[in-house]
Amino acid sequence: MKTMLLPVLALWVGCCPGGALAKKRLNLREPMAPPTPTGLPSLQLLLPVMPGHPDGTPHHRGPRGWRQKKDCNQGCGGSSIPDTAGRGRRRPGSRRRQGHGPADPGTMEQPMPSLPASCILAQSAIACGNAKMKHIPALTDPGLTTLYLAENEIAKIPAHAFLGLPNLEWLDLSKNKLDARSLHPGAFKNLTRLKRLNLDGNRLSTVPALPASLQELKLNDNHLQGLQHSSFQGLSQLLTLEVEGNQLHDGNISPLAFRSLSSLLYLRLDRNRLRTIPPGLPASLQELHLDANVIEEVTERTLNRSCSLSVLVLSNNRLQEDRLAPRAWIDLPKLETLDLSHNRLVHVPSFLPRGLRRLLLHHNHIERIPGYVFAHMKPGLEFLHLSYNSLRADGIHDVSFWGLRTSLAELLLDHNQLQAIPRGLLSLKGLQVLRLSHNKIRHVPLNSICDTRAAQDSNLISTHLENNFIDRRRIPPTAFSCIRAYHSVVLQPQQGEGEGS
Repeated sequence: MKTMLLPVLALWVGCCPGGALAKKRLNLREPMAPPTPTGLPSLQLLLPVMPGHPDGTPHHRGPRGWRQKKDCNQGCGGSSIPDTAGRGRRRPGSRRRQGHGPADPGTMEQPMPSLPASCILAQSAIACGNAKMKHIPALTDPGLTTLYLAENEIAKIPAHAFLGLPNLEWLDLSKNKLDARSLHPGAFKNLTRLKRLNLDGNRLSTVPALPASLQELKLNDNHLQGLQHSSFQGLSQLLTLEVEGNQLHDGNISPLAFRSLSSLLYLRLDRNRLRTIPPGLPASLQELHLDANVIEEVTERTLNRSCSLSVLVLSNNRLQEDRLAPRAWIDLPKLETLDLSHNRLVHVPSFLPRGLRRLLLHHNHIERIPGYVFAHMKPGLEFLHLSYNSLRADGIHDVSFWGLRTSLAELLLDHNQLQAIPRGLLSLKGLQVLRLSHNKIRHVPLNSICDTRAAQDSNLISTHLENNFIDRRRIPPTAFSCIRAYHSVVLQPQQGEGEGS
């Protein structure tokens, strides 16, 4: 258990400024006194050296794609734990305070609260993960900033649970047994400095009352049955909100549910039962994840206020191109990544966002790339993922890639029904990665991948043509002459190669 928890705690400590673990005046930031006459051993905590800034403040990261605000303080960022290093020791058991000065006359020494032996103490953090705890430990320590209690059996949090921890910044209660009735409405009220709260994997049916200081809230894999207009009231500093894997649908999300979240950057609503994108999204939002819902359409007004949106994930839904409104997202100025994979599209949608750089369309039923469908994009797509579709050679035209001449760097067309090298590839001067494997291609004609009439080399560094029906003996000698490294062309194996060769 110790070897499992030490790395976790080491990561947690990086989030937290200096502090102490104490019951009353107990201070573990300094070496404790020598053994007492009663024979109790002393506890000496190994303090970690933090990487990052000279003063020991660690570097912080945010969710992918965030443009973090310059005035963000410690704790702002994404759901990933900061990269830090730290060391700690197991708590050997309850002991009396061994101070560095005389106690008040007539005052009894207060023992530390009893913690499981597997708990780890380090600097201003306590980690008691998977320790079979059934209640919140009674702690009083103004220096404690991080408390990790994940994967326990905690089923109740009373109003006074955190009264002794006024400076707590990071609290993880994920994978316990909390429900709406067992969590007191005022349990988090005094935590006025709390920045990160993880309640994943519990049994909550409603959003609890939360402190206004929160910057990250995780409520994934609960039993949430709706988001009311007051669910996130006062959370104007919240940057990250995750409510994946609940029971949310169009009828139980208020149009005003997100109104208070004026700073929100990252919203995850995957694995719910939404048929449309929820209305009333904050204008500050940069990343929206809606994977694995039952979304069938995108209307024109749904995203009209999402001018900061840069990443939109709509994979694993029920989208068809005729249910995508023409002006649903074409004018979103910052949208650069759009994931429409695992849907029901039969051709590449028109009216794609003008500034799009990454488009994921794999695992659809796409049979055609319409001509000029990318022509309006500036500066143009860099990454186009069309694997696992139903594309045939006659579904790709000379003008299908018009507008991507210099921008497109990766084109993935593997696992389709192509009988020939698609037309239009020669016009893609910036192409570096081309995947045509697992199709039905039989020939590699001259001037299909390399233009032998041009003197300059191609930018291609990876070309995959394996698992087709190509007879390598019939490939023209100059078919790949523009490619600098011949080994970057993958031709083996071919289907049926073992039978006749």
